[in-house]
Amino acid sequence: MSELIAIITSPDPAVRNRALDAFARAATLDELRAECAALDAFRRTSTNLYEQVRALFFLYAIYRFHLPVKEGLPERGFIDYVGYSDLLQRRFEEAIDRFLAAPLSDTTASALATAYHQLAFQTLANQVRRSVRSVPGNQWMFRLGHPADQPLRIRPELLAPLDGDDAGSRLFPILH
Repeated sequence: MSELIAIITSPDPAVRNRALDAFARAATLDELRAECAALDAFRRTSTNLYEQVRALFFLYAIYRFHLPVKEGLPERGFIDYVGYSDLLQRRFEEAIDRFLAAPLSDTTASALATAYHQLAFQTLANQVRRSVRSVPGNQWMFRLGHPADQPLRIRPELLAPLDGDDAGSRLFPILH
């Protein structure tokens, strides 16, 4: 089993709370590449949100901070245009697949870091959206339709001016 996957899935806090930086500094370029491949496969198959997001942030940190400083990583490279378009259109999974198919360089590592970072936050946002929508009292926020269909209304007494007999009054009640 991958050492980083063991860190993510360990029930032991002493193992689970180990810093990625300590592992990545000591690892070689080939070891980091193997760990990245294992983490990517793991995050695609894991059903646990915590494990998915932690794997995504590990991948982001490795590609952004640790791989570029390793000996043997080419500095120059090309970013796949379709992958770049996918990234701009927030299709992060497709962008990652395209970038992973390209030869690894500092350039593709940067593109992968961006895609993994954005995918991690998109995964969290999707989970929050699902959680909020699953509560019956919150479903009104997600209904589409005419504004008059919304259950929120302004109480009529708040719409009437304070001085009812003065048609020019601009003073309205304040909520306490």
